[in-house]
Amino acid sequence: MAYLMQPTVPPGQMGLPLEPTLSRIGRENWARSYAWRAIRDAGIDLIFSTDWPVSPVSPMLSIHSAMTRKPWTDDQPDNRQTLMEALDAYTVRGAYAEFAESWKGQLKPGFVADLVVWDHDLQAIEPDEMVNVASRYTICGGRLTYAA
Repeated sequence: MAYLMQPTVPPGQMGLPLEPTLSRIGRENWARSYAWRAIRDAGIDLIFSTDWPVSPVSPMLSIHSAMTRKPWTDDQPDNRQTLMEALDAYTVRGAYAEFAESWKGQLKPGFVADLVVWDHDLQAIEPDEMVNVASRYTICGGRLTYAA
């Protein structure tokens, strides 16, 4: 079982207003809305993607959103993801979603070389700094397809 989510779309993320969405969801359903932590903890594959043109296509903005999402009220669950969980949802789980997990989504021998080289060490910066990270290089299928 898998669950696909765009981390930038919950109310309150990326400048989206809380209302009227929260009222439409209904307070009784908030704990089950965008429940990334509960989904992951239940053993369900959590897959992240972007929903362009509805939200920005930047994976760094989505990773930032996944890592910094705050509960709507103090009694709601914390659904933030760690950096490694967010990266897993974009890479390993993304390959799983397209039935390609046997040849892509990870850096390992025999897998297609699709990767991005960032201008920051993602593990050395604070989640709020993710919005300032830029791509230096993109490699697809082992070929350099972008260089800054």
